Amino acid sequence: MAEYDRSSKWLIQEHGDSILRLAGIHDVVRWQALQAEVVQPGQLPDGLLEVETSSRPGPDLYVVEIATYPEARLARQLERDALLVYLNRGVLPEVLALVLHPKGRHRAARETAATSATGWTNLRLSWRVVELWELDGEELIATGEPGLMPWVPLTRMTLPPEEVLRQCRSVIDRVDDHDDRANLLAVSQVLAGLRYNDSKLFEILGGEGAMIESPVLQRLEAKWKAEGIAEGKVEGKAEGKAEGKAEGKAEGRAEGEAEAILRVLLKRLGTVPSDIQSLVLATNNHAKLDALIEAAVSCETIDEFRANLD
Repeated sequence: MAEYDRSSKWLIQEHGDSILRLAGIHDVVRWQALQAEVVQPGQLPDGLLEVETSSRPGPDLYVVEIATYPEARLARQLERDALLVYLNRGVLPEVLALVLHPKGRHRAARETAATSATGWTNLRLSWRVVELWELDGEELIATGEPGLMPWVPLTRMTLPPEEVLRQCRSVIDRVDDHDDRANLLAVSQVLAGLRYNDSKLFEILGGEGAMIESPVLQRLEAKWKAEGIAEGKVEGKAEGKAEGKAEGKAEGRAEGEAEAILRVLLKRLGTVPSDIQSLVLATNNHAKLDALIEAAVSCETIDEFRANLD
């Protein structure tokens, strides 16, 4: 998964109200992400939000889908998102597609329709599409809302990009929470990379230092590396085993996952005591190893990780 995909999903989870503002919803009084509560996690929308506004009596469900480009497959994805939530919740959600960057003359579909073979049954769905390059970036900056700033580099601007990013930085720097501020700066750089390839521009948003300080990107990178290292180890071990021997492949997979866990711990925490190394390498239960990978990418201290070994 691309880095900007992960960044966009973090913004949905942490700043969903700001994304709704991009679609013209300005009166949100309360919201929360509900993605984890829906079944079939492999088929979830990018974001499912429960939102209360001052103009409606009760909470409504919103699906937010992020698309890098206005590709044809987006319509199918939005159709699936809407129906999945409808089947699970019994409520048809409001569906928003946020398209980040143009691609030639392609435009994102606004609706889809289907008819059964004999014509007895018809299905029609429509949704809201927001194309970021059609929004006024300077108007977004004027709101002073930090959660909007990562999207600004992809919007329409009359000022030079250097000045726009400086103004974005100024808004983000007012965020009191250190982790949230670091994450917003890092995610702003990631999304700006869809439009620009200029290190001087990224320096305005903190450059490499901001990327290193971002807790969310550190964890995403660690998890990605753990998955990548484990996959590579599995392949390497499998090649070294006799063909068709499931035991050898399973052993190679377990060893590869264990080594991946230790590398993640070493990168994140700087040191791994020998007793922990021995316990991790001795683990061959794949469910336990999966749990240890999750612990390795989220723990704050080595003792916190050690508690997961019991």
